[in-house]
Amino acid sequence: MVSYGRLHAQGCPPNIDFETGTFAGWTSYTGNVTAGGGTHSFILSQSGGPVPDRQTMYTNASGVDPYGGFPIRCPNGSGNSIKLGNDMGGGEGEGISYEFTIPTNRNEYSIIYHYAVVFQDPNHLQHQQPRMEAVVTNVTDNTTIDCSSFSFFPYGSILPGFFESSVRGDDGTPIWCKNWSAVSINLDGLAGKTISLFFKTGDCTFRRHFGYAYIDVNTECSSEYVGAAYCKDDTAINLTAPYGYQDYTWYNNNFTQTLGKGQALHLDPPPPAGTLVAVELTPYSGYGCLDTLYLRLVDTLTIRANAGPDVAYCSTPVMIGSPTKPGVVYSWSPALGLSGTNVSNPMAAPQNTTNYILTTRHDGGGCVDVDNMVVHAAAIDNSMELTGKAAWCIGSGDSTILTVQPAFAIQWYRNNAPIAGANNTSYRALQSGTYHALLTDSRGCSVSTSNRPVIIERAPAGISYPVRYAIVGLPIDLKARPIGDTAIWRPANSLSNAQTFTPVFTGTSNQLYTIRLASAIGCVTIDTQLVKTIERADIYVPTAFSPNNDGRNDQLKPLLAGIIELRFFRVYNRWGQLLYQTQAEEKGWDGRFNGTMQATQTVVWVAEGLGVDGKVYVRKGSSVLVR
Repeated sequence: MVSYGRLHAQGCPPNIDFETGTFAGWTSYTGNVTAGGGTHSFILSQSGGPVPDRQTMYTNASGVDPYGGFPIRCPNGSGNSIKLGNDMGGGEGEGISYEFTIPTNRNEYSIIYHYAVVFQDPNHLQHQQPRMEAVVTNVTDNTTIDCSSFSFFPYGSILPGFFESSVRGDDGTPIWCKNWSAVSINLDGLAGKTISLFFKTGDCTFRRHFGYAYIDVNTECSSEYVGAAYCKDDTAINLTAPYGYQDYTWYNNNFTQTLGKGQALHLDPPPPAGTLVAVELTPYSGYGCLDTLYLRLVDTLTIRANAGPDVAYCSTPVMIGSPTKPGVVYSWSPALGLSGTNVSNPMAAPQNTTNYILTTRHDGGGCVDVDNMVVHAAAIDNSMELTGKAAWCIGSGDSTILTVQPAFAIQWYRNNAPIAGANNTSYRALQSGTYHALLTDSRGCSVSTSNRPVIIERAPAGISYPVRYAIVGLPIDLKARPIGDTAIWRPANSLSNAQTFTPVFTGTSNQLYTIRLASAIGCVTIDTQLVKTIERADIYVPTAFSPNNDGRNDQLKPLLAGIIELRFFRVYNRWGQLLYQTQAEEKGWDGRFNGTMQATQTVVWVAEGLGVDGKVYVRKGSSVLVR
């Protein structure tokens, strides 16, 4: 289709349409909103540039608004649109403005801007509601251009052109949306005047509910759109008026004949070059004024196919082609690996390097052109081999060596962190972790190998367990350290099960056991357990101890023979004052009371325990604390 403003720019101020993909020429503002004195006010100040999530640029974006479902990029053929504000609430206000001067020789001049709006409607008072404002000002004469300036805010009933979203706010408030619409700014007769565009969005003044908008400006700035060009060999013409108005009516140049209704007009066959066609644009009620644009049809259109530069495809599909031009029909071949064959810039993901051919033509049938480009598919072998074992014990003589195929660049990783200096085809793993390699070819394509877990352990040193006392003929539970995956007791004499961590001993004589504790990957630890048999259960306490940290007799604690539960062990001084007590058999008194080391003295102790025979044993005695 022949479309306004996207084939030939007509003297617009630089980047007023955001087509550089930046905010160059625009001034950004942030601040907040207030409702003092029953009046809504924006309190904004210049922010020195766009603020993340307050002024957002969308370049060739294909997403849709989460509430309104309409595209986040204006459907007017633009490559770039912006979002002003966000859906976070917080009483925020934001704005952007652009100021320019109309050329002195341009008495016929107009601009079209597009907007889409999303508001929560918390049903506050009017001056407290979320809103969007658009203000167009003749700065030279200090006057507002009313037809193109207005304020949106939800209050009481659906606004013209709005619809209620199927999504509700977190607190159940309705959300109103307005799809992309257009406003014409008629600036005829204002040659040499300075004009300001100022767009603002704001949340509700209670800081809980949001309001935001999408904005774009047409590339073409003229009352007469000489860009309505067609090909000499076209068999028909499709004219498309600017997007976003409520109604369109097409006329011949003197308005004596209505040519059609709706945004598009089909002319078959094409009229003679130089024909003037008018389209009357009717905005949504209350948001703009009736305007008329003129199209002078010329048969000078040329279209060049642009398949884009050759690119490399790694693991993520790449975009080929160029931005869409309205009125151009696209056809790609072969279709293999493309997301679509009839779009201007499909995504390509071929398994092998492929030469793609793009054929373009005007929608009237003429201006056929062909271009081609190559997508170089990465041919990186990302396989990884393991030599040795993926799980082994230090000291066993085993190892883990990981190897990949040669590549332009190699980087090894452990637990997703790069390993310094690990850039060769082989890497010897010396620590437990998950390993992979990133392989890069000469074109910059990178692929990762799969992850390889490696387990490398060191066997704990063996220890001797405290002596266990068992009453002759009565069972007693033994317990190995919970390390490794298997336990084997040797010899198996007098044990209920020699291949468990917790066997039961029932014997009549002393026995020294070795316990082989082995992990699943082969780490082996040898512990020992001495079991002494006694005729009866008892509690023994040394008659003296010397807490001087020499490693011998530093604590006063009970020795349990055939006692399976220590109910208490208490120590008193000669005045009957309790100095220490415990129920843990492995703990003892270190000679301190309230943190102070006690002097040499005789202390009295009492202990009570439950024997393996089910009897309760109480023992009393005295010991000497020696300094």
